[in-house]
Amino acid sequence: MPPTRRVAVGSDTRHDIADGVAAYLEDRGVAVIRCGAVSGDATPWPEAAEQVARLVAQGAADAGVVCCWTGTGVSIAANKVPGVRAALCADEETARAARRWNGANVLALGLVHGTPDLALRIVDAFLDTDGVDPDEAPNVERVTAMERRYRSGPATF
Repeated sequence: MPPTRRVAVGSDTRHDIADGVAAYLEDRGVAVIRCGAVSGDATPWPEAAEQVARLVAQGAADAGVVCCWTGTGVSIAANKVPGVRAALCADEETARAARRWNGANVLALGLVHGTPDLALRIVDAFLDTDGVDPDEAPNVERVTAMERRYRSGPATF
């Protein structure tokens, strides 16, 4: 992991996994931007996810990690921010694939079933995987084009 990487980490609740991810990254020289409960503020899950997603979308963070009880809510909320591709990952291989095949820039983690050790392995797999596989780049661009179409107004089908 490059020492200059900036990662936003947020959660709706204080938890060993969310706090551990932030501390782990800081110990490795990553500039961590703490959001929501990771910064000490009680924050509903949609707002914690939005804080992280906005930082990633604006380029203030290179990547993000969002956490809630199942990880589903923060994933959904983060994906509402244009430019964010959040992926809920429960294992290392899914985290690597989310980066390589889907261009994910935010990792969502569930707090209910994971362990701190597993969470750190997933974070490492996510952040150590750079770049979209060239064969998948056209699909990532299709998703980006879809986002642009729907960003301009209400969806019409």
